[in-house]
Amino acid sequence: MPRNRYHSGPATDHFDGVRFFNNSPPTHYKSLGDLLRWRRTSRPAPWPDRAPAALVTPVARSAATRITIIGHATVLIQTCGLNIVSDPMWSERATPLSFVGPKRVSPPSIAFDDLPPIDVVLLSHNHYDHFDVATLTRLVGRDDPVILTPLGNDAIVRRFIPRARVVCGDWWDRRRIADDLEVTFVPAQHWSARGIFDRRMALWCGFAVRAGSELIYFAGDTGYGDGSLFDAIRRCIGSPDVALLPIGAYAPRWFMREQHVNPEEAIMIFEALQAKRAIGIHWGVFRLSDEGWAEPREALARALADRKIEPGRFPAGEPGYVWSAQAAPSGGR
Repeated sequence: MPRNRYHSGPATDHFDGVRFFNNSPPTHYKSLGDLLRWRRTSRPAPWPDRAPAALVTPVARSAATRITIIGHATVLIQTCGLNIVSDPMWSERATPLSFVGPKRVSPPSIAFDDLPPIDVVLLSHNHYDHFDVATLTRLVGRDDPVILTPLGNDAIVRRFIPRARVVCGDWWDRRRIADDLEVTFVPAQHWSARGIFDRRMALWCGFAVRAGSELIYFAGDTGYGDGSLFDAIRRCIGSPDVALLPIGAYAPRWFMREQHVNPEEAIMIFEALQAKRAIGIHWGVFRLSDEGWAEPREALARALADRKIEPGRFPAGEPGYVWSAQAAPSGGR
């Protein structure tokens, strides 16, 4: 019987005592054979070696909500005078190795030295394009933020950064960070692994940030599943003012469907949540799948037009895109 190296606890509707699992619906997790089949049959569309990004110098603090897309799933959320960053990733490669693996084609839109002091980190799961130890180490050394992360990931953070202030949670747990800021760990359809032998031993999640009267939803990585997950999130936390939804890393569908939504499914999530607006993230920075660099943005535009949704309600957030509750969006290529 294998032993979970990161988490011990009673079995639940998404944990069997050793591994976590999806339940909306249960997922067929891909095997090594599936991975080899994808690599053997893959016909990836072209990507540029480098793509420019609009460089931004953010304000130090903001009472009104201000959201800056830094790149991939890294987003700076400034609200109620606090600075929050999701899945912080400033490294050049999304890999445990410095010389091989997915390489960044767009620089972060905020240089690390221009990043304001970070109070809270939202760390959704342990894949290398989201859980970057080098960046977390820099943030803890500079700012000592509270790191919110789902079950099991706290052990990984502490292994590399013993002094880190980590607060972990299960799906639907709530953590109050300040008088006017509460964060809920919400379910996602995904999986986890740092290596070969720890698959699904740490949980994955999204986050709902209640900041004063506003609600911001960060989906992390997720598949669509049967859609019931997003109805449940809306019923539990309400309809977001802003939803940060992944739109990339979706091809080929036979391999990616259970773990990553495509732009059409992202719109279905947007509609299920009854969100006021959304911003597309998780595209155009690291080549993780077979679709072309600009395909997520183009597919999102087509799907919005097909559903007669005003495109300004759900832009593809390129690095440097800024949305403010008090102003029109700016930035981007």
